[in-house]
Amino acid sequence: MTTDPITEPLDSRLTEQQNPATARIDSLPTLDMLRLINDEDQKVALAVRETLPAIAEAVDGIAARLAAGGRLLYLGAGTSGRLGVLDAVECAPTFSAPPELVQGLIAGGAPALTRSVEGAEDDTAAARADLERVKLTAADAVVGIAASGSTPYVAAGLKYAAEVGALTVGVTCNAPAPVLDAAQIKIAALVGPEVITGSTRLKAGTAQKLILNMLSTGTMIKLGKVYGNLMVDVQITNQKLAGRAARIVRQIAGVDEARAVDLLRQAGGAVKVAVVMARRGVDAETARALLRASAGRLRDVIGD
Repeated sequence: MTTDPITEPLDSRLTEQQNPATARIDSLPTLDMLRLINDEDQKVALAVRETLPAIAEAVDGIAARLAAGGRLLYLGAGTSGRLGVLDAVECAPTFSAPPELVQGLIAGGAPALTRSVEGAEDDTAAARADLERVKLTAADAVVGIAASGSTPYVAAGLKYAAEVGALTVGVTCNAPAPVLDAAQIKIAALVGPEVITGSTRLKAGTAQKLILNMLSTGTMIKLGKVYGNLMVDVQITNQKLAGRAARIVRQIAGVDEARAVDLLRQAGGAVKVAVVMARRGVDAETARALLRASAGRLRDVIGD
């Protein structure tokens, strides 16, 4: 005998439950509808705040791995996978991170970035294969992202990463959850039922984006890629970023715009090198050597 799925009890997972606050959202005027969505969104940051101790533990663990030559690998399916890829891609221009340092792996591969790939999130063998393809080692950190906390692809990937000896972190919006069970560090942002039942691209997706922002940004700060709140490892890839780089050099080195531009030219576009040249009165080669000796931490070189 088959069971009518409509009469089955609601899933026990928070992300699959109906939200009583939005039960009649389809009957509201547009502005009221949007206010209701915004009211729900405001709950996200508070839910993420509750996870800060776990996020801090993850940042420290990831930073230690990367400082020792490891990598940060995000693993997810659907929206969660796309958010991981987005965060990974942004690390290169923001922090001059080599493309291989932070990578995003998504169930179904590149095609899944722009369309749904049927069955990809259930493919446990693919998770292991994807991690083997990037040559996962014990030096790396793997962050599994799954709003439901039960995505087979993510749970399987974390289990394999643990076997290899990598640091494992689980990011979910449900607890308890298989993805958390498979992770050493467990980050569960309990944002509650979605505005539209089960649509985890909404509050859950926002929570995951906030958490990934902190994981990558916190890690890069720990690695010396930020001075104060300035992105001193920015890559100059367009005119906007060229202007930003010059402003950073002007501010930290205390020089005028023409001098900042000239220093950046001599430094090959490297902001930290340009700053050290000005502050220490050395050439570009010496500036690079000083930065290497301090593991790239500008504050340690210029004494501020």
